[in-house]
Amino acid sequence: MRILSGIQSSGETGCHLGNYFGAMRQHVAYQSEHEGIFFIADYHSMTSVRNAALRRRLVDEVALDYLGAGLDPEQAVLYRQSDLPETCELQWMLTTVTPMGLLQRAHSYKDKLAQGVAADHGLFAYPVLMAADILQFNADLVPVGQDQKQHLEMTRDMAQRFNHTYETEVFKLPDPLIPEEVAVVPGLDGRKMSKSYDNTLGMFWPQKQLKKAVMSIVTDSTPVEDPKDTDHALFQLWALFADEAERDAYFERARAGGLGYGDAKKDLLKRILDYFGPMRERREDWAKRPADLEDVLRDGARRARERVRPVLDAAREAAGLGGR
Repeated sequence: MRILSGIQSSGETGCHLGNYFGAMRQHVAYQSEHEGIFFIADYHSMTSVRNAALRRRLVDEVALDYLGAGLDPEQAVLYRQSDLPETCELQWMLTTVTPMGLLQRAHSYKDKLAQGVAADHGLFAYPVLMAADILQFNADLVPVGQDQKQHLEMTRDMAQRFNHTYETEVFKLPDPLIPEEVAVVPGLDGRKMSKSYDNTLGMFWPQKQLKKAVMSIVTDSTPVEDPKDTDHALFQLWALFADEAERDAYFERARAGGLGYGDAKKDLLKRILDYFGPMRERREDWAKRPADLEDVLRDGARRARERVRPVLDAAREAAGLGGR
């Protein structure tokens, strides 16, 4: 089975705990079971990042995070989205068969507007670029969270419209892959961890920066001796790094009273550092070899193009584009 997914290179740093537990961990697992194709979405980042040097740095950060997390570039395809301009050609083809109403119903677009993000065509047409990312590979499965399922439904709709318009079967309709154990990771303020909310914990932040962020997790003034609500973001983050038996015992202790937020934060910090320690070493090794990192991304683009070109050529033929 061919699996396709990507992570956007935005914000000010690389990937955070939400990216890892919500996507990257699964991507690393998929590479040994399926044909995994993963990309760093720098085209997508153009709706929020307006600095060229920052964008290039963030692409490298995400690539290093992927490799540090255990993605094997010999097994999986890892590429930089902008190294595959075919994606934008396909985006235009799909744009011409995509109704305005479909895009206006996009939850992510409405959410961004509600957050005060300025509306531009890139933000509005974001789902079409996402559809092109997926359809160009004729992916079988696309890992998504429940909050992203609408985008895949829109992708399927665009594929059907193109196929119907040009009486072809060029595009396969991808299915969502929603792992049962994917965690919705809370941020420092209790909302979903997101760069948009500036409430993240970086996977590979320096210890000093990570400690400052962990200690800033929003808590209330409940005394140490009083029971604690284990649905709180602090305990849900802690649970990501514990097995079921540990979690049950720790949560029982918290609900019984006698466990302070400060101690819980210190233990969380230690668990984050221990968990990502081996990955950090692997990442640091790659960071010392920028030329090798660039080779990985360029080779990934070459391998991606081999898979994309037949699909794009078939779409061009169906639509009557180019010479005979």
